[in-house]
Amino acid sequence: MKKVFHLSTCDTCKRILGKLSLPEDVIIQDIKKEHISESDLEFLYKNTRSYEILLNKRAKKYTEAGLKDENLSEEEIKEYILSHYTFLKRPIFVIDDKIFIGNDKHTVDALKSLFND
Repeated sequence: MKKVFHLSTCDTCKRILGKLSLPEDVIIQDIKKEHISESDLEFLYKNTRSYEILLNKRAKKYTEAGLKDENLSEEEIKEYILSHYTFLKRPIFVIDDKIFIGNDKHTVDALKSLFND
């Protein structure tokens, strides 16, 4: 799989995508227009062994729902991610057997070295 899950209205996602020279065979999926499928989410889980890693804890809905104080199970986190696109951390790059999650400097640098060398 060669896919990017992002939000087209997210300035951080736009900035990161703008820094990369992605090959034409990479599918770029706007999660607001086309929500992540359960099968794609399960693929991510199978390769990360955690839905919590995939959860956007900065999402407004996460804060509004008071989830910070909850001890959510992996299954509950999965349901939240499937229920609304903002619960999925972004961007997520899946390139064959490698997964890059989020926007921290280490992740962005790894993506730059993968796509811009």
